[in-house]
Amino acid sequence: MVHWSGMRIVALVFACIGMLGGAAAMAGAAYAAEAEPAGAIQGFLRDLAGEPVAGVDIMATDAEGFSGTGTSDDAGRWEVEVPGPGTYAVELDVDTLPDGVAEPTKNPIENVVVTGSARTVLFSLGERERTLTSKWDQAAQLTVEGLRFGLIIALAAVGLSLIYGTTGLTNFAHGEIVTFGAVITWWLNVTLGIPFLVAAVLGIVLSGSFGFVNDRGLWKPLRKRQTGLIAMMIVSIGLALALQNIYLIFFGGASRPFGAYATQAGLEFGPVSLTPKDIASMVIAAVVLTLAGLALLKTRMGKATRAVSDNPALAASSGIDVERVILVVWIVGAGLAGLGGVLQGLTQQVFPLLGAQSLLLIFAAVTLGGLGTAFGALVGSLLVGLFVNLSTLIPGMTPELKNVGALLLLIVVLMVRPQGILGRRSRVG
Repeated sequence: MVHWSGMRIVALVFACIGMLGGAAAMAGAAYAAEAEPAGAIQGFLRDLAGEPVAGVDIMATDAEGFSGTGTSDDAGRWEVEVPGPGTYAVELDVDTLPDGVAEPTKNPIENVVVTGSARTVLFSLGERERTLTSKWDQAAQLTVEGLRFGLIIALAAVGLSLIYGTTGLTNFAHGEIVTFGAVITWWLNVTLGIPFLVAAVLGIVLSGSFGFVNDRGLWKPLRKRQTGLIAMMIVSIGLALALQNIYLIFFGGASRPFGAYATQAGLEFGPVSLTPKDIASMVIAAVVLTLAGLALLKTRMGKATRAVSDNPALAASSGIDVERVILVVWIVGAGLAGLGGVLQGLTQQVFPLLGAQSLLLIFAAVTLGGLGTAFGALVGSLLVGLFVNLSTLIPGMTPELKNVGALLLLIVVLMVRPQGILGRRSRVG
């Protein structure tokens, strides 16, 4: 009988994951080369009173001679299908505007870039009373957007922090759980035609199930083999690469919107403008995070989770089923990450690297708040969201560099308080 050591098991698992990732990458590249997806330009027409405008024709053209037309429906929605990626000019036919509706302030809208997915274009019908010219107005808008973004990444950060606190695992595949929630919800909603709200709930449940499979299929066997945390971290990197390419095969490389709430007009609250889906996302994230915090503080499982996070050996000697607690943490953490993916997909659309692109900010939030502390992850996420958005007020700070502010904040805080904002000092040696 052959006895396998923990490191041999890790090597075998990592090799299998690597081969799967390589095969997925080649298949994904072949898929992208063979079938470059067509795209669409879409939008939503509202008058100055906020009412939808129906029966208006919108035309999209490009330099190659393409011309396509769409007409707004009773809800004000319109869409023009285009042959593929390219740069288009989008023009509203003012002759089709109903009486009393002002002409758009900018028409046509030039240089609309489509990259194989639905691109949203909004016409402003008439001059609005308020424009964001003041720095204070811009700061107010960016602050609210930062809080919204912070609440969404907090869902994933809390799950990642709970997993780290109970197992010590730095899971680089956590971003792919975020992507899984968005992709599976999109598939249920768009491909199967299930209403979005029902698909979202099913997507969260399936994300929790995905966490169950992750723990029972991979991480629990590695823990039983007493595999080192560094080796497990490397396995998580391989798993992340494999899942990214699997998503690419089955979903494609394009960004795709959900079948509902793709375009919405903003509601104005003083200097701040938010769409209904933005408001709903903030409320849902805040309520779920509050319930998760209360569960950690008030329920038996929450107290057991905190005990395992503090000292697994002592928790086990006290009669706590550590493996059961870890399994529950994986299910809940994956469910929270899946919800974060759904809410991100509402604002950014769904694409295979949705979670991977936000993983660095999620890690920054967890580290900033304090490793292994769920409440620290929440505080860190809000600070990261605020700094990411408010940093764009700095002259010369382009959108591509906006994450720098959050990472600089992380460096400064860790220099002053290495354990993070809500973390506890630990003795080394």
